[in-house]
Amino acid sequence: MPKEKIIVGLDVGTCNIRAAVAMAKDNAAPQILGVGKVVSLGLRKGVVVDIEETVKGIKEALRLAERISGYEIDRVFVSVGGSHISCKMSKGVIAVSRADGEISQEDKERAINAASAISLQPNREILHVLPRRFTVDNQDSIKDPVGMSGVRLETDALIVEGSMPFIKNLIKCVHDAGVDEAGLLLSPLADSRAVLTKRQKELGVLLLDLGGGTTGLAVFEEGDILHCQILPVGSMHITNDLAIGL
Repeated sequence: MPKEKIIVGLDVGTCNIRAAVAMAKDNAAPQILGVGKVVSLGLRKGVVVDIEETVKGIKEALRLAERISGYEIDRVFVSVGGSHISCKMSKGVIAVSRADGEISQEDKERAINAASAISLQPNREILHVLPRRFTVDNQDSIKDPVGMSGVRLETDALIVEGSMPFIKNLIKCVHDAGVDEAGLLLSPLADSRAVLTKRQKELGVLLLDLGGGTTGLAVFEEGDILHCQILPVGSMHITNDLAIGL
């Protein structure tokens, strides 16, 4: 029998707060069971400026999603946005631990951890460490090195970081709404997993998410993420410019 689990996503945006309840099965696309959507009044350009209003919006969106899906929500995956997000490339290098030279999952994780050992500016924290490709000895462009043989393992990774105070404010709003965060996910990265195919990522594609107060983008080529960023300009700015100009 396929395993089933309930996953809840929470998108706290500048214009709307959305919650989605889905049932995930092994090797199958998630099935949406319920959604909740309310107007957002506590954010500007993707960051929290009014905790009380944001908490109120999160509670209402979760209540609507619970009523439609029939499931009680206690943990959510939270999307993170805002122009405070930035990314940089990093490299991690380790020696393969096993005597026979076979690369294990632990070696792979150690290489990724080595890539995350970078110096950060004050009040910054790492959101994601996204391995792009691996190199085993002199063989590069390897997607998954587990099971291969070698002495030296390297990885090129994209480090996504954000402002610690802004992220903590968002997490506080989630906690004050009565739920725990199961994880944080950069919004353009979440979008790419939802709408892009493996073939599109191989050929090269730019994902553009036009939000109300921000615009998120993610660039993929040969299946790897090359860049991601959130710009402090959204569709509300276009609407306001047209209203003033006309």
